[in-house]
Amino acid sequence: MSDPGLTPARPHVPARVAQAWVATMAGSSRGALVCAHDAPALEVGAVEPRRRAEREAVEDAQLARGATRAHGAGRRARLEEPDALRTCFERDRDRIVHSKAFRRLAGKTQVFVFPADHQRTRLTHAIEVAQVATAVARATRLNVTLTDAIALGHDCGHGPGGHASEPVFDARLAGGFHHAPWGADVVLAPLNLCAETLDGIRSHSWSRPAPLTPEGAVVSWADRIAYCAHDLEDAVRAGIVDESALPEEVTELAGPTRSSQLGYFIGALVEGIEASGTVAMAAEPAAALACLRSFNYERIYLRPEALAQGKAVADVLSALVEHLARHPDLVQDTLGELDALESAVRYVSGMTDRYAFESALRLLDWPAERLPKGIDVSAR
Repeated sequence: MSDPGLTPARPHVPARVAQAWVATMAGSSRGALVCAHDAPALEVGAVEPRRRAEREAVEDAQLARGATRAHGAGRRARLEEPDALRTCFERDRDRIVHSKAFRRLAGKTQVFVFPADHQRTRLTHAIEVAQVATAVARATRLNVTLTDAIALGHDCGHGPGGHASEPVFDARLAGGFHHAPWGADVVLAPLNLCAETLDGIRSHSWSRPAPLTPEGAVVSWADRIAYCAHDLEDAVRAGIVDESALPEEVTELAGPTRSSQLGYFIGALVEGIEASGTVAMAAEPAAALACLRSFNYERIYLRPEALAQGKAVADVLSALVEHLARHPDLVQDTLGELDALESAVRYVSGMTDRYAFESALRLLDWPAERLPKGIDVSAR
């Protein structure tokens, strides 16, 4: 007999949840149809789906004169049949989102190695660039889907540890290394993306030749707008800089926060495109953006701790590349025709931060105290 003073046992909540989830296996029957939920079906009304060709025609009529049009299967290195429903640029976007290279961005440094929970990674950076870029493209009647695809894929060529990895790889490749063309021509090449998408990714950095499409040019601006604003926000939250230190040239126009800065610079780029008919920004907001970027370089990217972090990254990756070049059997080279050093660079450049540093510990007996250090915001 149970003790009357004890509370009766209650069913284990996770078990109830699991049982409810399993019960949805077959969906909810509606005669010959199946719905997702056990509730009255939501009426859509009579629908005639728009196939790709019809959607291309509608898009053509709505886009600005200089915007990039989707057509058929798109201009690809390897011929393909067009999709029945999706435009060529929609297929590109989907391929990028489902690629391993895009997923690995979640484990790659934006500014801080081993980021805390709320600091940016390359993945969240790419998503924020896409938000900025598509906001501009939508307002100016450019091709939103192409813009989105370029933005989401633009940093897939980055190696582990952020920009500190680029000199390591550059010194070891006859043709040099830059994450933008590397992303387009090496990392994403197996996806057989459209020429316009690859061009935008290849040319998104301001140090590269200009993109061939206005959508690519929008992503170039969006990249700079996004990282200037969100890198500052991360640094403020980490206690590295204070908003009050921002120059008046920035705060008087764009304000002190990421939200106000994004709103201001997005609006300024839209206004610049409207006024000029080209992807450009008026001199005053462009100067404010340059000032914000300069502030970030001085106070965030080039501070002594950041330089020390960059050196630690470079030391690890240099040793890892050299070791793997001497032991090509350890490299997963699926191409088969590359020399040992280029295979090693390709392999290491695709690693996430964690995998690269764990590989150094495992393969090189690298001292843990010489690994790059993250910033633990909670401990500050």
